[in-house]
Amino acid sequence: MNTALQTGSLARDLASICGAQHVDEDPALEAFAIDGMTPAIAVSPATVQEAANVVACAAAQNLTVVPAGGFTAMATGGIPERISILLRTTRLVGVTHYDPADLTIGVGAGCTLAALDAVLAEHGQFLPLDPPHPEHATVGGTLAAAVHGPLKHGYGGMRDFCVGIQFVTGEGKLAKGGGRVVKNVAGYDLMKLMIGSYGSLGVIVEANFKVFPRQGRGNRMRTFVLEFTSLSGAIHFRNFMRSSHLTPMCLELVSPRAQEYLTEEAPTPRDPDDYAPAAPGGPPSARWRILLRTAGSEAVLGRYRKEMGINLSAELNGEEEAKTWKYVGNFEASVLERHRNAMFARMNVSPAEVEAAIGAAEQAGVDNNLLVAVVGRAGLGALVLAFIPLSVDPPSAMQYANTISALRSALPPDSAVVVTRCPQEAKWHFNVWGSTPTDLEAMRAVKRALDPKGILNRGRFLV
Repeated sequence: MNTALQTGSLARDLASICGAQHVDEDPALEAFAIDGMTPAIAVSPATVQEAANVVACAAAQNLTVVPAGGFTAMATGGIPERISILLRTTRLVGVTHYDPADLTIGVGAGCTLAALDAVLAEHGQFLPLDPPHPEHATVGGTLAAAVHGPLKHGYGGMRDFCVGIQFVTGEGKLAKGGGRVVKNVAGYDLMKLMIGSYGSLGVIVEANFKVFPRQGRGNRMRTFVLEFTSLSGAIHFRNFMRSSHLTPMCLELVSPRAQEYLTEEAPTPRDPDDYAPAAPGGPPSARWRILLRTAGSEAVLGRYRKEMGINLSAELNGEEEAKTWKYVGNFEASVLERHRNAMFARMNVSPAEVEAAIGAAEQAGVDNNLLVAVVGRAGLGALVLAFIPLSVDPPSAMQYANTISALRSALPPDSAVVVTRCPQEAKWHFNVWGSTPTDLEAMRAVKRALDPKGILNRGRFLV
């Protein structure tokens, strides 16, 4: 069938579901291309049933579907086989329920984190989701990518405070995992399965959360900056904090090389020559840092100051304190603005393995013409790695792949390294998940059960 006629027929089908004004066709969709692959058509359902009907329509015609929210985490994954339908959740923004007294809320997947925070702020509450770009990042996209920020140290990840999810399977059926209250899980925990599935198992359309009292009311918010001459010194302090009775909100490790990116945002380069190569040595006086964030009375803050000792370099509050954490959240964007060929990975290891894992990452990078900058949750072993080319001309695609392969080989079996962004030509050489063959086959079995035709994100994650 003629492609234009086929697309026209699909547009009419989708218009009958969501309304013609909510269906967009190429070439207006070039801004939503993923690795150079432009969607043939985009649709924005307004209800969960409309979203289910869109996926059912695609399944009936064996058309691929890529779910999308604010497009803040779409760089992760392989190159899509094709994008027949880009299913945008941006109209699924309603608050489905909110009980401030019970500390629970339910929202549509397209609600941005900034909008959700504004609703909760009216009742002195918040949800500890702090990934970059909260004004664009959506609830569904954040869950699908399992993105987290420094607050994970004190509050846990989304699997800890997401209590329910509604999603659409690859057959266009509505399904649920969890519920509206904290203790309401029976049977298979589909909710946790969907978190971090990158839209490959289902399209998240609604989510329910346990929320928390907002810090700062009646308390003083502070960030203590501690400096160490070595990574070992920083880890020693981390161990001390983990064994103490103090409970900071954030305990963020920052490598010497990462510190140059935690400043005012760099201007966007205008042409290839504006992208700076990485300096091989870094600032001579640079030290490892730990950023410790807490809130409390003056007596509580005094206890923290006493425990900091000689390593305490600065105490931040007010606008300066808030700006520091904004820079931490924008770390990847800041690196990318200066080094367009940088590769990013999320590494999860046991806390005891953090020092050795960072050493392995640095060695794997140097062996392949890349330098490493590190930020991350020091107390949990959840780290963000930026591999930065030593020159404007990037390493070969295989060098990027060899870096990750060498790092994975050096880590214990229960560790994980997931590449979240890299040059497009390098993607052909990656196993995105970094799983063992047994794990990968189990994932494929789940994929076949929830998406038997393989229409969701085909080619990007599981084949």
